[in-house]
Amino acid sequence: MTGWFIALILLICLITIHLLWRKKYISLKLKNTDLQPKPSKLVRAGMTEMLANMPDGILVTNAEGKIEFANPAFCSMFDLADDPSGKTVMEAIRIHQANDLIERLNKENSITNEEFMLPNLEQRYLQANGVAIREKSEKYRGAILVFHDLTRIKRLENHRQEFVANVSHELRTPLSIIKGYVETLLDTETDTESTNHRFLKKIENHSDRLTFLIEDILTLSRLESGATNLEENYVNIRNLTESVFESLKEMAEKKDVQLNNKVPEDVVMLADHRRLFQALNNLIENGIKYGGECVCVSAEKNEEEIDICIEDDGPGIPPESCERIFERFYRIDKARSREMGGTGLGLSIVKHVTQLHAGTARVESTPGNGARFHLTFPIIEKEKNSNEQTKNINR
Repeated sequence: MTGWFIALILLICLITIHLLWRKKYISLKLKNTDLQPKPSKLVRAGMTEMLANMPDGILVTNAEGKIEFANPAFCSMFDLADDPSGKTVMEAIRIHQANDLIERLNKENSITNEEFMLPNLEQRYLQANGVAIREKSEKYRGAILVFHDLTRIKRLENHRQEFVANVSHELRTPLSIIKGYVETLLDTETDTESTNHRFLKKIENHSDRLTFLIEDILTLSRLESGATNLEENYVNIRNLTESVFESLKEMAEKKDVQLNNKVPEDVVMLADHRRLFQALNNLIENGIKYGGECVCVSAEKNEEEIDICIEDDGPGIPPESCERIFERFYRIDKARSREMGGTGLGLSIVKHVTQLHAGTARVESTPGNGARFHLTFPIIEKEKNSNEQTKNINR
């Protein structure tokens, strides 16, 4: 009897302890639940204030493409008087480029460095970066876009380009007069071993170098300004390469360099013949000047792109120089480049000509194994249709 009584007392004690702990646990849980929203509200308020004070335009949209948040900088960029929340991008700002970015983020995860100009008289330029908001299941929840005003930078670039172009153009006239007088004096100087003849020859050589430099600067300024209009026609790359070889034949013979054209006869692309000739000429001329005994041009074409390769068997290019080789005035060996008469702008012109055709320029090289310059161009829809018609005719 005593044992049952003691067991009953222990059971009652255990039930009491359990109820007390359960009550305490529930009260602590309720207390934590009450406190939980407060920090998140503070965080949200802080984030909103931070985004509102940012100098860049911030736009947040939901899954339906409607604006959930737009900071004052965004409203100022697009001249919005009222809060655009609840509207679509097209309803709020009527800018097709911005709406296209939102639609792209519905399919892509991020967008970087997209530039466009606002369709107004002020010619304002914007750069946009954006990320898509997705759940763990990859379901699209919205997008965040950051707009940066590039107008001041673009205007400064335009002023610089105009200044360089104007100065270079103004230097042409006095330089041509100097060259004319020097050539006249050289014709009257019969003694080729005299000091006067040597001095005049030096002036003539440096005048030629300055002429080449001015021409390259003017060419690069036109390419960078975007004012160059491409006169696109169907260009046979093999025939174009032969034309370049013909123009550089004398230089190659003096250097005892062999020129090989391995471009297939059926490689044709839509391009500006004069500009593409200029790019190939610069690369092949560099191969003759700084390469070894042979310069070879080849090309490969598939359904999406054309890759033109200019290869030499010279000393090659150091890895640290491969990254900077297309920069203006960059030289691997400054003393040797000047001795050869280079301006340091040839490869930069090649890069800009390639970009004008929506292509890319790159170099592959290791010291001692020569250099391979690749110009890769996408095949546009017009070319694809032409290729299909050619195949059907051949059938």
